[in-house]
Amino acid sequence: MRNILLFALLLTGITSAWAQKQRSTKPSQDTLSSRIARLDAYIAQARQDWQVPGLAVAIVRADKVLLSKGYGVLEAGSTQPVNEHTLFAIASNTKAFTAAAIAILVDEGKLSWDDPVRKYLPWLRLKDPVANADLRVRDLLCHRSGLGTFSGDLLWWGTPYSAREVLERAAHLEPAAPFRARYEYSNLMFIASGEVVREVSGMSWHQFVRERIFTPLGMSRSLTSIRELSAKGNAATPHKTLPDLRSKPIPWMNWDTMGAAGGIISSVHDMGKWLQTQLQQGQYGQGRALFSKTQSREMWQAHTPIPVSEGYARRFPSTHFRAYGLGWSLSDYMGYKVIGHGGGYDGMYSQVVMIPEKDLGVVVLTNSMTSIGSAITYYIMDAFVGAPERDWSRENLPGFRQSLALFQQRIQDAITPIVSGTHPSHPMTDYTGTFTCPMYGEAKVTLENDRLTLYLLPYPDLVADLEHLHYDTFIVRWRKEFAWFGEGTCHFVANARGRFTRLELDIPNDDLWFHELKFAR
Repeated sequence: MRNILLFALLLTGITSAWAQKQRSTKPSQDTLSSRIARLDAYIAQARQDWQVPGLAVAIVRADKVLLSKGYGVLEAGSTQPVNEHTLFAIASNTKAFTAAAIAILVDEGKLSWDDPVRKYLPWLRLKDPVANADLRVRDLLCHRSGLGTFSGDLLWWGTPYSAREVLERAAHLEPAAPFRARYEYSNLMFIASGEVVREVSGMSWHQFVRERIFTPLGMSRSLTSIRELSAKGNAATPHKTLPDLRSKPIPWMNWDTMGAAGGIISSVHDMGKWLQTQLQQGQYGQGRALFSKTQSREMWQAHTPIPVSEGYARRFPSTHFRAYGLGWSLSDYMGYKVIGHGGGYDGMYSQVVMIPEKDLGVVVLTNSMTSIGSAITYYIMDAFVGAPERDWSRENLPGFRQSLALFQQRIQDAITPIVSGTHPSHPMTDYTGTFTCPMYGEAKVTLENDRLTLYLLPYPDLVADLEHLHYDTFIVRWRKEFAWFGEGTCHFVANARGRFTRLELDIPNDDLWFHELKFAR
């Protein structure tokens, strides 16, 4: 009898919870309208608090656009407003498009997720012999190749190398983990995915995405290259976020080579269409399909676990798992599965989240390098899952300010001499010459007006004046300002005969690994 009663009470609880969940997914129009109005006001205030020049936000249901709007201006100091059609770099939110391109080809029977990559790219080599022998197509899309997070990104950033040349040079990279052992974020493997699309379809990744994804979905303003920006117009200007939160305009950066990993430029109007298609598992229009529901489930499956750290668990106590699917990050939040991704471009950040059980999709595009996108998306998610109201913007902003200060301190620590009063051990001419990195290419050190100058030849803008720090170490003072890093050091290493045979670069940052460059005469 007790068991029957307990079961009845449990069933009543489950039924009540289910009914409540159903009610919460279908709010009245008045409730929904007021909710969107509150979110609109919150976003506008957050932009001002974070001093972001401009951003745009779209909130969609699978069958309806709830909000699609711009806030702020295209460029700091201007009066040109951002609107829903303003173009921003979406950066790594491109990865889901590349996974979708593969999914389309899988649906057409032209390849399989588990095909060996060498079947299409026989020239691709990895140092790990196991990965080299057994790398599969799905491995390219879920960050488990063993290459370290962001490893090799200097190969495509600003260089003239083609996608194939980048990947061929990557054969020199040391793995950070055994093959399929753990999550290590790799842009290079998505570049390889783009080359698979080229080999299988006969179209470049750029052409395939434009013709097979943008066109059918009506994403008429979306681009895969900055070369098309001037013709489209209404594009936001990238900005570097300074330590005091001021924004400094910087030029657009050409990311064509790594297009498949992060090259798409879009608007929240167009991205809303993309999210609606995702929420409908590839379906769009009147019964048409971009990719099948089978492939949608495949892309949203957990392929590579991502650890939930103690700190992360404290901040998000309702999150029990994190993982990477195929082009998508996965987690749970307040009892719901969340599909999403972030994106970082030189001067622009983006954020996308979806809660399929709520038919909810959110995209935030910004022309600054701040984490405001995360604060906005969590605030919106809370409004739709019935979570207690939490001011994510106010909570996150102090931590972001602190991260900027800590980053500046890292740079300052790197360029502070360990002892004062030292001098170079050799005449200045002894430091000059050409040094070669088999992976990256050549660096040249010259003497100009009695000062050493460093040139990293694959990227002509990487030119720095070298200022003596201590012993045979010099401060690197870049002549151009870059989004991801500032000053660092260049250390000259001599052999037993006193000849400088190597140089080592230490440029503090979290994205481009100068320590991977092994320059030797």
